[in-house]
Amino acid sequence: MPDDLSTLSFEDALRRLEAIVQRLESGDASLDESITLYEEGAKLRAQCEARLKSAQEKIDKIVLGSDGNPAGTVPFDGS
Repeated sequence: MPDDLSTLSFEDALRRLEAIVQRLESGDASLDESITLYEEGAKLRAQCEARLKSAQEKIDKIVLGSDGNPAGTVPFDGS
């Protein structure tokens, strides 16, 4: 497991999470390894969800004009 999962890009975190799921579903992991993988997977899932939420909030800040097309953006304040 990488020391700091937060340094992984979203794509790398998602690939690692998919690998963990495959390993757990294979049934080949020992109990201790399964627990470790599950804990890492839970952290990666939370990290991916937070990044997706942040991206969605930024998208939500795009201002649409009267014709429905993007007309600009408003500053994202992070709250």
